[in-house]
Amino acid sequence: MHTNIPDLFNGLWQDYVAITPSAHKIHALLMSVDTISKQKQEIVNDHIALRTFDIEKVGLPKLAQHFINLGYEQKGDYDFAAKKLTAQHFEHPDPTIPKVFISELRVKELSDTAQNIIGKLVAQIDAEAVHADNFLYSGTHWQVSSEDYKALLKESEYAAWMSAWGYRANHFTVSVNHLPKISETSTSKLEQVNTLLKEAGFMLNTSGGEIKGGKDVCLAQSSTMADSANVTFSDGELSIPSCFYEFAERFPLPSGEIYTGFVAASADKIFESTNAS
Repeated sequence: MHTNIPDLFNGLWQDYVAITPSAHKIHALLMSVDTISKQKQEIVNDHIALRTFDIEKVGLPKLAQHFINLGYEQKGDYDFAAKKLTAQHFEHPDPTIPKVFISELRVKELSDTAQNIIGKLVAQIDAEAVHADNFLYSGTHWQVSSEDYKALLKESEYAAWMSAWGYRANHFTVSVNHLPKISETSTSKLEQVNTLLKEAGFMLNTSGGEIKGGKDVCLAQSSTMADSANVTFSDGELSIPSCFYEFAERFPLPSGEIYTGFVAASADKIFESTNAS
C-alpha cells in the first residue's frame, strides 16, 4: 500500500493521461484564459473515480482500503439501479486532498453469460496484487477477447469498459471553484468552462443535459466524452472509449459550508461519458 497520497495520485494521473491525451490539452486551455490576475493558474482536482466488480477478491472495500490506510473516511452511499451499480465516496480530513468515488458492478444482476465472462477475468487476478502499491492504476490482469468485450457491451457499458481497461481512474475532475481565471458573471463558472471546451472542439456528455445538477442540489457537473484509444484484445485490436475529464462546481449548503458529497441522479449520467455509442 502507498505510504503517501501524492505518490498514489501521481501514479493514477500518469496512467490516466497516457490514454487520455485530451487532459493535457484541457489543462492548457484552462490555463490560457485571460484574466486581470496574472497569477499562475492552478488546476485543482476535485475527485477521481474508480470502477470494479462486486466480487469479494476485488470488491469496493478492497479498493477503498488503499485510501482508508491513508486517512480517508467513507462518507456517502449511492445506488444506481438501472446500471446495476453500488457506490461510495471517501473524503480525507484535509479538504485540499481530492475526494474519491468508487463504484462496483452487481455482477449477479447480469446474465449467466456476462457473469461467466467476468468470473473468468477476476479469476486471473493474483489475490496479492490487489494489495500492491500500484493496483489502483495497474490496468487489466487478464486476457479478454474482443468477442467477450462485445458480449458485455450489449448488457453493460460499465462491464465492457472494465474488461478492456481494468483498474485505473476513469476520470479526474477539475474543481471549477478553484479556477480564478473564470470570471464571476451572470452565467455560472461551469457554463463558461463548457463554452470554452466546445469552442475548442471538445465533445461534451449531453446525457441529462450538458450540466447535471446545479445550485439547487449544491453541485453542478459536466464532462467530456471519453477519448478513444487502442486496446489489444486476445484476438485483435479495437479502438474504444478510454477515459474522460469531469468539471465540478460546488455550492454552499444552508449552513454556509461548501457541499462535498455527490448527487446520484447526476453521477448516473456522468457514467455515460465512457459510452461506446
